[in-house]
Amino acid sequence: MPRPAPDPLTGATRLLIDGTNLLHALARRGGPLPAVAVTGRLRALVPPGVAVTLVLDGGPAPGGADRRLTSGIDVRYSGRRSADALLGDLVAAAPEGTLVVTDDIALATSLRAAGARTARTSWLAERLSRQRLEAPAVGRPKPPPALPGEPGGADEDAAPRWKPGRGATKKTGNPKRGRRPA
Repeated sequence: MPRPAPDPLTGATRLLIDGTNLLHALARRGGPLPAVAVTGRLRALVPPGVAVTLVLDGGPAPGGADRRLTSGIDVRYSGRRSADALLGDLVAAAPEGTLVVTDDIALATSLRAAGARTARTSWLAERLSRQRLEAPAVGRPKPPPALPGEPGGADEDAAPRWKPGRGATKKTGNPKRGRRPA
């Protein structure tokens, strides 16, 4: 029986993500996602002690934030340079404990030579696609509804949801008129 591959996040203190590669990988799996939607899902996926930086090509959209979108996630735009050059500079500044997620083979080779570890975007896209909220949100006392095909999902809607009993009453008519004969 083959052993499962080790988790690339093990021992990482900083996660750098080639955002363009990640967005393309997610688009192949189920449609395009804006970078803002990805940042919230990343924060829920990555352990709190790991600093996350999403590196995107170009500049921010007009009126958009150019650095931090959510707590714990730094979004950096490369500007006139390529995102690969910015990733190289970020790794050169602190290579210890850095995991870089990219599909660019030449970039991954140079970053490993600089001391960083690398992982493919398919690994992160897979983790993001199977991610599901397990606990209820602050304002919602119940957990989110199950997806169709899961236990308790939309397939089990045929069962009645409420039955009178244990103190519940059945309405039989106007309460001011008294009881109706049975």
